Amino acid sequence: MHPAPATESVIAGELAAVRPGLLPGYAAELPGARAAVLTRLWRALAYEPLPFVTGRECGAHGLTVRLSDGRRLRGPHADPYATAAYVTAVHLERERYEDPARLMSVLGGPGAAGFVAELAHSVASLALSRAGAEPRGREEWPVGVPPAGGRGRDWEWERRVTDGHPFHPGCRSRPGFSVAEQLAYGPEHGPVVELGTVPVPADDCLVSGRWPAELRAGGRLLLPVHPWQAAHVLRRSCDVWRPARPLMSLRTLALSGGPHVKTALSARLTSSVRDISAYSVRAAAPLSAFAEDLVARSGGLLHLTRTLGAATAPSPDLAALLRESPQVYAGPDEHVVPVAALATTSLPGRPGWLAQFARLALTVGLRLLELGVALEAHGQNLLVVLAADGTPLRLVYRDLADIRLSPARLARHGITPPALAGRLVTDDPTALRRKLFGSLLCGALAGTAGSAQALATALETVLPDLPPTPDLPALREAPLPAKALTLMRLSPTGTGDVWTELPQPRSVPR
Repeated sequence: MHPAPATESVIAGELAAVRPGLLPGYAAELPGARAAVLTRLWRALAYEPLPFVTGRECGAHGLTVRLSDGRRLRGPHADPYATAAYVTAVHLERERYEDPARLMSVLGGPGAAGFVAELAHSVASLALSRAGAEPRGREEWPVGVPPAGGRGRDWEWERRVTDGHPFHPGCRSRPGFSVAEQLAYGPEHGPVVELGTVPVPADDCLVSGRWPAELRAGGRLLLPVHPWQAAHVLRRSCDVWRPARPLMSLRTLALSGGPHVKTALSARLTSSVRDISAYSVRAAAPLSAFAEDLVARSGGLLHLTRTLGAATAPSPDLAALLRESPQVYAGPDEHVVPVAALATTSLPGRPGWLAQFARLALTVGLRLLELGVALEAHGQNLLVVLAADGTPLRLVYRDLADIRLSPARLARHGITPPALAGRLVTDDPTALRRKLFGSLLCGALAGTAGSAQALATALETVLPDLPPTPDLPALREAPLPAKALTLMRLSPTGTGDVWTELPQPRSVPR
């Protein structure tokens, strides 16, 4: 047994000062948090093109990873679609490693030092998230389900997701956030966040869509700001505006009975520092208008949340988007559930349910891809409308800021693309398929299935009956694209998507 890493001790010290009652729970959650992050790191070591990995060998007792310096790393067979923490330890030569940060520190390589710190923070923050979350086991539907159509309660689903990204080793890394700030702003802790506003001369702002009268004062726009951003980035006070509940992305919050507010939050969460760029603000209104045409072509199976208004000051550190709540698309006795939250109920375990959901998601995703639109349909952006008995009925997609549009495909179907250029626009079929397959297959569906075997069973049931599209053969037989999440963090630039390939679920060793 190795001593607790420094980050875990630092978090414990802060917790003792602000919420001592959580200390026993935090300590109890640490071993499971290490295993959860180590499992995600082992996935990367098994499948990503990491520069210090020269080969891999599957044997009767597990997987051996050969390193460029001649050392060998041994662990269990790697399931790239597993969400359970099945890796509790690996062996580098004769040394046993249970802590992912300690393992990464001895693997070394360019960029490793920063990533080691992120892994340590991910473990400690994950243990804190689990300790501070409302106690809840895997519930039977519909026990504990928020009321259907409860527009002020959509955040309740979001707070169930304690573990963050199901496959990223930095799943709960929140550098720059103290323990007190994690408790105050992390959705899993159920806080109410007081959003503020900062006045900016309207002539200095870029606006897309309709900016509400509530957020105007004379010749100024009142831009909503997250309190963390005000304190750490803007370094200024702001006027209290309205209370809100944080959602999974942390920087997006739900106003009671009203829209969702996406704020600028210049902190590195999971993979990158995200802002609301001027490009995103300019694109918001045309994308929102374009979405109405897509919905009409979905056969009633898809809703796209509209961006009501977007605005940015000259600096992307101060910007906001106002977006419809997905709950507006809940009919009587229906529930709108983020896909990432499905694993907190018994629905994924029901016989045939996963196949029903996969059929719905793939039918919609492939149809839009054929038309020329690739959704980034991961478990945070994609929601499913469930009937009272849990049957998946329709999809809701939010946040159009990172979709991909193919002008050539759209033109073939007589669709006028929005007047946009830049990163959202591409006719490259590989880029389009990566965007959809990497998020939907290797993200939303894999995260819901929880294992290669469960995902393979669902796909074997669904794929033969899907409507034929030009992209379907690539989905059936070819390796599946997935972001190389660890390699991206080790990249010297730390920006841009890097891809790897995962085996078809049916071919993963069991």
